[in-house]
Amino acid sequence: MIIFNSTEEIKKIEGTVVALGNFDGVHKGHQALIARTVQAAKAAGLKSAVFTFSNHPKNVQPGEKPVKNILYFDEKAEIIERLGVDYLFNIPFDERIRTMEALDFIDQILLEKFNMRQAYCGFNYKFGYKAQGTPEVLMREGIKKGFGIHVLEPFQIDGQLVSSTFIRSLIGEGKVDQCMKYMGRHYAIGGEVVVGNKIGRTIGFPTSNLIIDESMVTPPNGVYVTYCSYNGIRYPSITNVGVKPTIGDYKKNVETHIFNFNKELYGKNIRVEFLEKSRDERKFAGVEELSKQITSDCIMAKDYHRRTKYR
Repeated sequence: MIIFNSTEEIKKIEGTVVALGNFDGVHKGHQALIARTVQAAKAAGLKSAVFTFSNHPKNVQPGEKPVKNILYFDEKAEIIERLGVDYLFNIPFDERIRTMEALDFIDQILLEKFNMRQAYCGFNYKFGYKAQGTPEVLMREGIKKGFGIHVLEPFQIDGQLVSSTFIRSLIGEGKVDQCMKYMGRHYAIGGEVVVGNKIGRTIGFPTSNLIIDESMVTPPNGVYVTYCSYNGIRYPSITNVGVKPTIGDYKKNVETHIFNFNKELYGKNIRVEFLEKSRDERKFAGVEELSKQITSDCIMAKDYHRRTKYR
């Protein structure tokens, strides 16, 4: 898959079938739309493409509430590539794009740059200045200018509309066990392991600490059954998200205890998958009581891993 990070990088490319949308979660609805795009491109002898923005449009729109990311870009690109896409247009939502009229967006971006012959989009796709562009506008212009538009119906699972907003709400409420159903994968966060307070090590539960990325959606404070991936291997683990109230006054972070693991991970990159929330974070009377609770948490988590072996 070839990734274009600006419109300037796109010179002259073959005709494309383009999946239009933000694809910020690449959930099952997004995956279905992209799969249809790839199939149509192969049938027509064209290149398949996904058009997304490198930053969320709402984060640069005046008066809009900031939107947290569900995926890091490298994960997003990897998932899209696995779906068989030829081109990924990862374009910044800048002032030029923000103020571009809908018809200019079609002519200057979709047709001139992407060489779009067909497009697939969701029923609620919006584009252009003040989101004036709609699937109906695309269909009307397609008839005039000779490109095809396929508008997909709302994607539902068991009557629930699958959307990135809904998935953010699941994560924000700690319902991480439901993410697999709607995303096709576990919710996960990752990053470089940093030095913590090392108290876990002194009570027999060494942890790998990650600083919270404020641009990413994170679950509420609590203890979670997790998997931790390092160097291509997935290890059963348990993770605390929170501020460690029993120990002192700390910023919210993620600390993971990996079972049967004794490697030093400071400075290394790990990825933590959240399987289920087991309890809320709370303040204990002291380290001894905390240690007893962690022992109980670990017994529960190990049992969960035994019962639900991840494949």
